[in-house]
Amino acid sequence: MTGRRHMRIWLLSAAGLLAVEAASSQHTLGVIGGYGMGSGRFDPKQETRALWGLYSGGLTWRYYGHQRFVGGFGVDLEFQQQAYSFATNASQVDEKETANYLYYTRRINSVVLPVVWQPHAYLLRNHVRVYLEAAATFFYNFSSTWEQEYFIDTQTREKGTEGGTYTFKVPRDNRWGYGLAGGGGIAFLIRRFELNFRVRYYFGYSDIVRNRNRYYDNADDGPENPFYTTPMRSPLDNLTISVGLSYRFNKEGFETWKPRPKREKNKEVFKFGL
Repeated sequence: MTGRRHMRIWLLSAAGLLAVEAASSQHTLGVIGGYGMGSGRFDPKQETRALWGLYSGGLTWRYYGHQRFVGGFGVDLEFQQQAYSFATNASQVDEKETANYLYYTRRINSVVLPVVWQPHAYLLRNHVRVYLEAAATFFYNFSSTWEQEYFIDTQTREKGTEGGTYTFKVPRDNRWGYGLAGGGGIAFLIRRFELNFRVRYYFGYSDIVRNRNRYYDNADDGPENPFYTTPMRSPLDNLTISVGLSYRFNKEGFETWKPRPKREKNKEVFKFGL
């Protein structure tokens, strides 16, 4: 009975401390949308290109304590488009004739969960927040499309495309992914709102297709799989430029901040005559 009472007291004390800390801290909850580009890193190396026109958007939450330079903590939940594009006929084309490359392109729709650490500093009497970001990211790829270029006329080099919905196969495709992200931005604090401009780079560590030790050939696949043998590595990277709007909870607790007072110099003078 005594143990239960001690446990109850400990839990109530912990809840009280959390409540006090939450009351003296600031939380923000908002929406964010972005635009950017994606690319892939393959091993063995492929002739690739970056693809612009990828969209992202979702919810963002941040927690800020009174330690002004230590940083905040947060979690995002976003929809994000990823992509890669590589020339399937690169070995047959001279390096000077890049216009004759035929590209295979995949676009992947994902849900991404970045867990973010955000060191920051305040400017202009706490009306501007400048910050950096470091995050661990986790992905779930829920749908995808593919597109392959081909020559309609080999004389004029006129190109056409075929494509469609990409079908995920458990032995071949990874639906789950992970990586790291980093970036920075600036936020303008306007009353209870925060207007945020951010640049973030997502660096993938997991592979979008399984390596050749797990899935060797595409004998049973259609044109959606251009790899004769799947690559050993195929992580994806993203660069996003985003704009967001957040609501600031407990705004009042942060308006009591004042500059650290300057230390007064010791004006006492030692008199040798005394």
